[in-house]
Amino acid sequence: MKWVYICFYCNHSLYQLNDGMLKCSHCHKKTSKERVNKIITLIYAYVDEESALSAANRLNISYISVKNYYESFRVLGATISEREYEKIRAKTCEYEEYFYLENSKKSKKENIFDAHNFLTFDYDGHIYTLLMPSLHQYKKQFVEDEVEGAYLNEFTKFKRLSRIIKVSKRLNNIVKFWEYFESSILKYKGVKNASFVYYLKEMEFKYNHTKKESIELLINEYFKGDK
Repeated sequence: MKWVYICFYCNHSLYQLNDGMLKCSHCHKKTSKERVNKIITLIYAYVDEESALSAANRLNISYISVKNYYESFRVLGATISEREYEKIRAKTCEYEEYFYLENSKKSKKENIFDAHNFLTFDYDGHIYTLLMPSLHQYKKQFVEDEVEGAYLNEFTKFKRLSRIIKVSKRLNNIVKFWEYFESSILKYKGVKNASFVYYLKEMEFKYNHTKKESIELLINEYFKGDK
């Protein structure tokens, strides 16, 4: 691993102390070069789509530790995405709704209540997503009342007929994002409902930025919050 000699907190030069710690020549903040480089290495692995288990084995770090770091990177990506949205929200955009349901659940009609519904906005090539409220809370009631079939028919018609706005081209940036999302989410082999929004934002963040941009943004955001 390459040692880091630029302070993440003020961008001034670092120098090494006798005890091996790094100290900034400007803000005088100390940090461990091993810790800094471990985090940077994990950010590279995360952006490169390396699984937490693979990274843990490769770097000889506990799986739980890597998993926790990955979760923190997802939160940072979501934070960056929301900040970017504030800058572009005044632009004109196209948007469309999307329904995601795991393949293993598609065979049973009552599982329609487990679908994730989110809006996808395209601001001149920049994607932004907004997760809608879950219908899962109504699943038990409809199944017990044996009206889930009727609801499913209405829900299907709603998906087909009630589009918020039609996108101008069939193969556009929104559709490309949906395809990217569908292929990317599969590698996690199931995502808990409570965590879904962060995985959705992970896809949004990675889709909007090159790997180089993603790495730089996450490094700066991580160490800014580490002050």
